[in-house]
Amino acid sequence: MEDHVRIAIYKLTSGTVEEAADLAKSGMLPIFKGQPGFIRYGVAQLEDGNVASVSAWETHQEAEDAVAAAAEFVKANMADRISLISNHIGDFFFDEGA
Repeated sequence: MEDHVRIAIYKLTSGTVEEAADLAKSGMLPIFKGQPGFIRYGVAQLEDGNVASVSAWETHQEAEDAVAAAAEFVKANMADRISLISNHIGDFFFDEGA
C-alpha cells in the first residue's frame, strides 16, 4: 500500500513555534483524525525558522482534501500567527517506521 503526503510550509508571524504547534495539536489534529484516510500528522520547526506541517493519507485525493481542511482551520484560528508559504501533495515511494 502506498501512502500519500501533504506538506505545508508556514512562516511564523507572531508567537512561538511551540504555541503554534500546541494550537495545531489541539485543533488541527482532531480535524484531520475525523477525515477519511488519515494516517498521521506532525508539526516541525525547520532550520530557517519556518514551520512544516506534515500529514500522511491513504489516498492522493484524501491528501488533497486535507489542504482545504487545513486552510479553513488556519484562517479561523491561526491567521494572526502563521502564513502559508507553500503547499505540496506527494506520494511516498516507501514509508517505513520502526
